[in-house]
Amino acid sequence: MAAQNRNQKVKRLALMGLLFALAMALSFLESLLPALPMLPPGIRLGLSNIITMYALFVLGPVSGYTIAVLKSLFVLLTRGAVAAAMSAAGGIVSVTAMLLLSRLPGVKKQYLLLSIFGGAAHNLGQLVAARFIINNQYVWYYLPVLLVAGIVMGAITGMALRVILPYLNRLNLK
Repeated sequence: MAAQNRNQKVKRLALMGLLFALAMALSFLESLLPALPMLPPGIRLGLSNIITMYALFVLGPVSGYTIAVLKSLFVLLTRGAVAAAMSAAGGIVSVTAMLLLSRLPGVKKQYLLLSIFGGAAHNLGQLVAARFIINNQYVWYYLPVLLVAGIVMGAITGMALRVILPYLNRLNLK
C-alpha cells in the first residue's frame, strides 16, 4: 500500500514537471510570434495559461496555484523581479477567480466562461501590481483596455484548452 501511494506521488510530480515544461515551451513559442500592430502595449495571448487552467480544472487547486507560482519563478529568472511580480499577481488572482467561479452550480465544466473570467482577472491582478510598483494612480485609466483584452485572450485560451484537452488528458495516467 505504501509503495502504491509513493508511485502515485511520483507520477503526480512527474506530471507536474511535464506540465511546467509545456507551459515554458508555450511561453517561448509565444515570444517568437511577432507583436500584432493592432494590439495595445503589454497584451499577449497567454498560451501558457492553458496549462495553468488544465492543472486547476483537472488536477485541482493546489496544482493550479503551483503552476502559476512556478511560472512566476521562471519569469523572475528570465525577465526580472518586476515582471515576476506582475506574473505572480496576475496568475494568483486568475487562478483564484476561476476557482471561486467554478464552485458555482453548473459552472464547473464551463471552461470557456472560466477562462474569460480568468483572463480578465489576470489583467486586473497585474494592474493592481503595477499600481503598487510604479506608485501612480493613473494606471487605472488602462483598466478598460486590459479588461477587454483579458476577455478576448481568455476566450482564445479557453477555446485552445478545449481543443487540446484530450491530448493533455493522455499525460494524466492514473
